[in-house]
This record gives sequence, C-alpha cells and structure tokens, in this order.
Amino acid sequence: MIRMTVHGLTIDPSTNSPILILKDPDGLHTLPIWIGLLEATAIASELEKVAFSRPMTHDLLRNVISHLGCSVSRVEVTELKENTFFALIHLEGPQGASTMDSRPSDAIALALRARAPIFVAEKVLEQSQQPGQGGRAEADKSWEEVLEKMDPEDFGKYKM
Repeated sequence: MIRMTVHGLTIDPSTNSPILILKDPDGLHTLPIWIGLLEATAIASELEKVAFSRPMTHDLLRNVISHLGCSVSRVEVTELKENTFFALIHLEGPQGASTMDSRPSDAIALALRARAPIFVAEKVLEQSQQPGQGGRAEADKSWEEVLEKMDPEDFGKYKM
C-alpha cells in the first residue's frame, strides 16, 4: 500500500465528469479516479472547509461512527476491476477492528472528515496506467495525456 493524499479535483474535458486526483507525498505516483458530481461536491466542500448549518451525508456518517465509539483508522483503494475502483474503510472501536466495503469517493470524503490516512494498493496504481483502465477514461487516451492538457490552476479547486 502506498500512502496518498488528495491533490485536487478537476473536470475531464471530454466527458465533463469530475476527476479526483490522488498523489503520494513524493510525487512518484498519481491516481486519477473519475467520480460522480455529488461525491465531488462532498470532497470539495471538505477541502475548501465549507461549513454547512446541518450535517451533510459524510459528516453524518463520521458522527454516527464516532457516536458508536469507533474511529476511521484508514481508507484503502484496493482494487480496479472492469474500470471500477473498490475501497475499504477501516474502523477501530470497542469491539476491535473491522472493515467496510465502499466506493473510493465515499471512503475518501469520509477520510478527509475523519483526518484518516488514504492508501492505494500498488497493483491499482499499475493497472490504472494501462490503456483502457482508470474509471471512465477514454480508451485511446492515457490519463497522463488528459492531465497534461489541463490548466494547473484547475487542481485544488472544484468550480460548481
């Protein structure tokens, strides 16, 4: 597993789908994950420290986990199958450790709120660099080509 952080959010210019960009601290690995608009909004609001008067879904989930005496110890992007990413949320609590299956976007939105580390399996990084992998990326374009064409100012900001 390689520890990653959220580098930012941007838009795929060909599909207008949000892309979550994960990077390792050394900048050796980058993982783009195509996500839904609602999940991108949840991640962006936490990155931008937007406060809402009522808890949003991922805030509620964090609060319920805490209320039950548990904490999010880490999240992991574990697999990439048929252009779909899979993740696990690791919980620690009075009953011990447990894991929950999750979409990576939800796991990461929760990890940001819980201040939990994010990890990606090396095999996921390897698979995502192969043509035809990486979520809804175009089969003929590698994600590197997509990212190279984007304006650096788009990273870290998600405009609605």
